[in-house]
Amino acid sequence: MSLLVVGLSHRSAPVSVLERASLHADAQTKLLQDTVAAEPAAEGAVLATCNRIELYADVDKFHAGVAELSTLLAQHSGVGLEELTPYLYVHYEDRAVHHLFSVACGLDSMVVGEGQILGQIKDSLARAQELHTAGRLLNDLFQQALRVGKRAHSETGIDRAGQSLVTFGMEQLALGAPVEIWARDKKALVIGAGSMSSLAAATLARAGVAEIAIANRTPERAERLATILGEGDDTDVLARAVPMDSVPFELTRADVVVSCTGATGLVLTADAIAAGAGSRTGRPVVVDLDEEAAAETPPGPTSAGADEGCPLDLSAVRPGFSVMGEAAVAGMDAATLEQHAAWAASGTADRRESARGGPGADAELIGALAATASTVGRIPERRRPEPVAEPPRPEPVLFLLDLAMPRDIDAAAHRLAGVRLVDIESLAEASADAPMAADVDQVRRIVSDEVAAFGAAQRAAHITPTVVALRTMAADVVAGEIARLEGRLPGLDDKHRAEITQTVRRVVDKLLHAPTVRVKQLAAEPGGAGYADALRTLFDLDPETVASVSRAEESTEKNAENRGP
Repeated sequence: MSLLVVGLSHRSAPVSVLERASLHADAQTKLLQDTVAAEPAAEGAVLATCNRIELYADVDKFHAGVAELSTLLAQHSGVGLEELTPYLYVHYEDRAVHHLFSVACGLDSMVVGEGQILGQIKDSLARAQELHTAGRLLNDLFQQALRVGKRAHSETGIDRAGQSLVTFGMEQLALGAPVEIWARDKKALVIGAGSMSSLAAATLARAGVAEIAIANRTPERAERLATILGEGDDTDVLARAVPMDSVPFELTRADVVVSCTGATGLVLTADAIAAGAGSRTGRPVVVDLDEEAAAETPPGPTSAGADEGCPLDLSAVRPGFSVMGEAAVAGMDAATLEQHAAWAASGTADRRESARGGPGADAELIGALAATASTVGRIPERRRPEPVAEPPRPEPVLFLLDLAMPRDIDAAAHRLAGVRLVDIESLAEASADAPMAADVDQVRRIVSDEVAAFGAAQRAAHITPTVVALRTMAADVVAGEIARLEGRLPGLDDKHRAEITQTVRRVVDKLLHAPTVRVKQLAAEPGGAGYADALRTLFDLDPETVASVSRAEESTEKNAENRGP
């Protein structure tokens, strides 16, 4: 086994890089085809979700495999290799198995314990099987990962450690209120009809929304999802399919919008969202700059901004900050303070009048500060002006949940008054401090045990063709010797011939039983791969015979997969 995984996720890369590196369905198909066409890789599978892109392969050379898989990811994602490389992680052999099993259990998810990843792993395997890029190793690996994930959810309380990304996102929208109370009687718009959007629609229906409109590029899928929701026994929701071009109108009616499509561009712009929210309030929605945006706005000029000789760094002076006030000179040493006093005294009356308290107050203040500075060497505290109280942000009238990667909803919606947007980036920030349940440790033990068992099974399977070839050779030897005996004893009757044949076979089986059982046990242990080579050397087995057994086994397994369960 030479399993290699190269990828990036929300743990290794910022959302902006994940967004640019995301792969749509056609790009995933082409990536798989190019992976198996590459020299180091014999098998390939892609696991692409909203917060991870991983390429799995069976390679014969580690360094060449890492280089090739990294290059392929860069080519198909459109992000340059030099830019992408710092965010990539690499796992090999048992570490790669451990990584996928952890992913399947939800330990590596943005929301620890979420179970939706199992469906995404299943889809990844199905795609690789359909394209015939998954051989024995990746088939075994992904199927076992699904079993491990199900075991973790059934045997532990990992579900209590986190929820699905959809549920967690809605909890963030609800701002601490119970989702069922927050969602009650609201109107919802769901854009997209894939697995994530379907889960969001079902979650909203169970939470008690009154109405769900579903928009999708393929109308039939939207209609099918609406029918499923409308016919559900556990919900009482009015579900209807709407065309994509009616989304702007639906925005004027919706209280909650969830979007998760495979679009490469924005589905909802800030202008469309502002128009939709503005229709609910009867007044335009204004842009509410947050602190980060405000920090990017250049400060306005100060009254002394163009003055020469001022000892202050005027480029650092904030708007509304008097360069002749107490806060300006706090922290100066005595010499600098004297320089500042001279500068203030030489200024024009108009400029000094613009300072707090007029020229008399300035002279008195600076004199007092100079006395303090001469005693202690420096004014002990640099004070800043009191922060300006910001007006309270209006209550949201439109709640947006963007679960797409790349994003569907313009990030500028964060700054629209009356709008609350939760996207992948804000979910990552919110989940960073989420508490870990005690069950997580139990799941980690399950993963470790399953990784060891999988490695042992793979190593044992590696030697099986050699053991089969050995037993085949022994059977051929027995058959040859019986044929030679018949030539030397032509009068031998059938009863005695059968008895002799059975005796010889029993002798051969007993001689081979102990070494073949023991070699399987040894091969299953770490570092046991060399026992197959030793067996072939000791019994002078034809390598082509061993290879033909392997091919026959793989052909049987592939036929079984094609027949289905």
